[in-house]
Amino acid sequence: MRILTITKTLLNISTTVFFLTFSFAQEGKSKINQDPRFEQLLSEKRKINSSITVNERYKIQIFTGDAATSKKTLTEFRKSYKNIDATIVFHTPIYKVWVGSFKTRIEAEKKLQDLKKKYPNAFLIKPNK
Repeated sequence: MRILTITKTLLNISTTVFFLTFSFAQEGKSKINQDPRFEQLLSEKRKINSSITVNERYKIQIFTGDAATSKKTLTEFRKSYKNIDATIVFHTPIYKVWVGSFKTRIEAEKKLQDLKKKYPNAFLIKPNK
């Protein structure tokens, strides 16, 4: 009697495992339709990212804070200083406005003194790669 119960139990378990194994099988084929403009957009994004990459040059940070205020600060800076590059850098959870790309520290410090009149919290940075 006990052997019959064990045999039935094993038979039920093996049958269950067999059906579970094959009942969830899926066909591994899928097709992705991608808009051709996506690659163009991705290419443009890569170009932009490479132009603002962190390099060995000195920069001046004029603002640290939230997204809306950083955008406003960037726009205001670009209106006043059209010949100096500026960008927003995001380091979770803070937005930073970096300006300039100076080869030497002396050049950066000269510009920093000028910018401190309008942006008193500005400071010099040399980002790491």
